[in-house]
Amino acid sequence: MSPALSGLSFLQLVELCDNVELRRDAPDVLYDARYPEDEQLVPFALTDALDSPVVGLLRPEIVQRLVLENESSRQKNVQELWAIQLDKNTHRSLSNGRSIGPCISFAAWVDSPAKRTAALKELCERWRDSGMFPEVCGPKKWRNEMYAIYADPFGAHDHPDRDTGGKPLNYVFEMERSACALFGVITYGVHMSIYEEDVDDKGRKSLRIWVPTRALTKPTWPGYLDNTVAGGIPSGMSPFESLVKECMEEASLPDNVVRNRIQANGAVSYFFRTSKGWLQPEVQYIYDIAVPKDADKSLFQPRPLDGEVESFELMSQDEVIENLRAGLFKPNCGAVIIDLFIRLGFITPDNEPEYMKLVTRIHSNFDYSKWKQ
Repeated sequence: MSPALSGLSFLQLVELCDNVELRRDAPDVLYDARYPEDEQLVPFALTDALDSPVVGLLRPEIVQRLVLENESSRQKNVQELWAIQLDKNTHRSLSNGRSIGPCISFAAWVDSPAKRTAALKELCERWRDSGMFPEVCGPKKWRNEMYAIYADPFGAHDHPDRDTGGKPLNYVFEMERSACALFGVITYGVHMSIYEEDVDDKGRKSLRIWVPTRALTKPTWPGYLDNTVAGGIPSGMSPFESLVKECMEEASLPDNVVRNRIQANGAVSYFFRTSKGWLQPEVQYIYDIAVPKDADKSLFQPRPLDGEVESFELMSQDEVIENLRAGLFKPNCGAVIIDLFIRLGFITPDNEPEYMKLVTRIHSNFDYSKWKQ
């Protein structure tokens, strides 16, 4: 890569979106070693069973709110929604003698995906309408889009509406997209790059990449640069079909062009903590379209459609890197572009001294083993 371009290093760019380091120094103390507040995080499990899947991480502010929710339920003489275990004196122990730390889960009666979904829908909509967390799920942040949550975050993306061949569902509930950060659950999206490859008269290869500028009206990262097409995966939709949908909605790319030319190229994952401290572990499935040299390039030219993009620009590789290092890309989009440069051989062990750190950091497992009690 060009040494003349300066600014943020590639590793610093990745650290903008993968900025969480979980520590569990004792069974009942889990926290983010990189967060200056040193706040304790509480696992969010499906049930209070010892072997229950852990699906999220809760900050103290949410823990306190859920305690108050149970108190309100008792006052109204209705069933409590949450099973809350915070008292160190009542911690359970495993057969091997290991202590079990704090945990919050759904109450025993909330025992199906439909019940969990309905309970969270009521709760999150009430928090929205009461202004409880306006910077996360307030009216201006509300997406009105449901995300699927899975018992095994690295397992199947199944759904009650699809045939599983008799296998138990990995899907355990779904919830409003904007509220996911309140519960620290792992979410999933798709990102795609459309690029052309150039070769100069000395045989040196470089890329030109279609780069959008996010609309100034976007609820998150307005005005930042993005990947050619990107979006979340709605509950019940596959990654590929989500991308096909986004290609038309965001970029006016015809269905047949996308389906005929798109190439799946793995995934990028990272554990992001927002400037307000909210936890957003994310997986982005990665796709590319390499524009054929003899193709009608107008077929692959993205154009704004749904108002989420201000404009698209076909940037040279040096322009992309310059904007990356200037911090002008949305952080996770920077990680996706770095992954593209690695896969296509522009970032290599020979020209990037922090190559292995880059490769491992953009394929995070979220310190998931530390989530469990």
